[in-house]
Formats: sequence, structure tokens, C-alpha cells
Amino acid sequence: MNANKIINGTFGEVWCDGEYLAATTGLQAKITLNKETVNMCGRIMVGKKLLSTEGTGSLKLLKTDSSAAKRMQPVMEGKMPSCTLISKLADPDSYGSERIMLTGVEFDEIPLADWEAATLGKIELPFTFTGYEFLDEIVGE
Repeated sequence: MNANKIINGTFGEVWCDGEYLAATTGLQAKITLNKETVNMCGRIMVGKKLLSTEGTGSLKLLKTDSSAAKRMQPVMEGKMPSCTLISKLADPDSYGSERIMLTGVEFDEIPLADWEAATLGKIELPFTFTGYEFLDEIVGE
């Protein structure tokens, strides 16, 4: 393994409904497998049966404006906004770039105020999503 081929998150980018989010400092998206225990006669070890999956994640931004809170304003009228996020990771020293599209993204919190003296403003937006697709994949040697 060549250490220089390990992806550096500094080269990550995010788009929300086609809009580049320049203030992004991090993104995590994952699929959780929801399984149920299966007890079987004659076996001491339990089995697991996959029942469903759940997409969750978190978007980290520097606070530069009020756009995150404004995007969630329809919630106060009983409407749940959703969007599409595209994550791109493209370290120039790696084997290529990876782009993943997350669909049906719904944010779970509305950031109104969170600040502290002598500290950069940061926002963390947890979310759920209902689908994903690899647009570009990194293929190593």
C-alpha cells in the first residue's frame, strides 16, 4: 500500500440541489442495517435476519450566513423540505475521485443560534436520506 494514495478529506466538496456549499468542513453518510435476532434450535449462536436499512448522516459547515435555518423555514408551516446532496472527494494524489449522490435528504434540526466568543461559528446538520448512487468510484491498483 502506498500511503500517498490514502484519501485526504481536505479535498472534499458538497453540493445541495446543485448549489456548491463552500463553507463545508465535513460530511458523513452511512447505511445502518436493521437486523432481527433469529434463534434456532440446536444452535447456541444466534443468527441475524436483515429487515431494513436506514440512511443517516451529518453535514458540517462554517457559519457564514443564515441559509441553513432559512432552508428549514417550511417546517414551521408543516412542510418537510428535502434535497439532494452530492459528495465529492478528489485528492489529487489518490487513485481518482469519488462522487456519491444522496437523495431524499431531510435535515433533522433547525440551527437558530450557537456561538461562543473567540470561536469560529460552526453548524452541524444531522440528516436522514432514502437513497444513494455512486456517480464516480475510486478504483485502486
